[in-house]
Amino acid sequence: MRVSVLQENLARGLATVARAVSPRSTLPVLANILVATEDGRLRLSATNLELGITCWVGAKVQDEGATTVPARTFVDLVNTLPPDTVEMELTTRTQTLNLRSGTFNNNIKCIDAQEFPPMPATEAEGAIELNLEDLREMISQVTFAASSDDARPVLTGVLIEIQGGSMTMAAADGFRLSVRKAELANGVDRSVKVIIPAKALSELARIAGDDEETIQMILPSDRSQAIFRGRDFELVSQLIDGTFPDYQGIIPTSHTNRTILPTASFLHACKAADIFARESAHSARLNITPGDGQSPGTVEVTATAAETGSNEITVDATIEGEPIEIAFNVRFLVDVLSVVDSSSVALETSGPASPGVIKPVGRDDFLHVVMPMHLGR
Repeated sequence: MRVSVLQENLARGLATVARAVSPRSTLPVLANILVATEDGRLRLSATNLELGITCWVGAKVQDEGATTVPARTFVDLVNTLPPDTVEMELTTRTQTLNLRSGTFNNNIKCIDAQEFPPMPATEAEGAIELNLEDLREMISQVTFAASSDDARPVLTGVLIEIQGGSMTMAAADGFRLSVRKAELANGVDRSVKVIIPAKALSELARIAGDDEETIQMILPSDRSQAIFRGRDFELVSQLIDGTFPDYQGIIPTSHTNRTILPTASFLHACKAADIFARESAHSARLNITPGDGQSPGTVEVTATAAETGSNEITVDATIEGEPIEIAFNVRFLVDVLSVVDSSSVALETSGPASPGVIKPVGRDDFLHVVMPMHLGR
């Protein structure tokens, strides 16, 4: 193998795939990045057997070939090279990759490419077209609600349901639930229901370039993997096997109090409350008081810490219903308010022991359910 590639392009490609490298695997080759020539370009691939990322980089190919390069060494080295052309040449007999750029001359010991796990071959037939802008927003609004506890694997994933021209994403961790819907540009003639690891979707949002308009989602017939393909990258994720909870049964169908607040002011109050709530399991109290006809309603956000002190912030609000006092994990409120892009948000409640529902005002495609905490006295 003998290729020339710009340092900037090579560094960008390595940054794309490096997050899929497995640093603690019993297979040494999984700590490496596959470097191969393919159709006049340089192909970079990494996998931890659950997540695989491939990126194609423009290059001048003099001789075809492939090898796998230790990821940490490769990434660190390329990032220190001058912004110039990088010449790479592989000595196949010793599996040594020589990198030259300007006055830099480096040799890296590699592992034969034949030991690298094969990435799945994909066909565009049956691919589902997803709008990148919608997909990124959906991912940001649901993945934070997925669980990080591997004891219940299905809750570490995001349920994706596609029916006709509509797609729904849902994630829950037992204490909160996020549901986001979107319309597909091109409907599909089959129903889809899969659970994809939240980490894989977060990586997809990270690596998809801003110049991409659509992403293809491909589900091979064995339904063990999901493949997302852009113009110059491909992400392969193992699906999570299991049954996602019936999240529709978790969403309250009625409420006795509806509070509309400015999103930015509510978020600011919650962030301030969390400074004091950290010592008490992030519990903060919301005292919701309707207006009297002459003055607006208010939401008083309070948190108390035995060692630190207490805080109290009042936010003006439009309130329909009776007064209510309810406590939430304020960290959960900060998480959801940070991904709401409308200027106002509605909080619907039915009592201090019932779930609260947060919705952006003016949109009906996103909702978040959060369980209350014990008020205490």
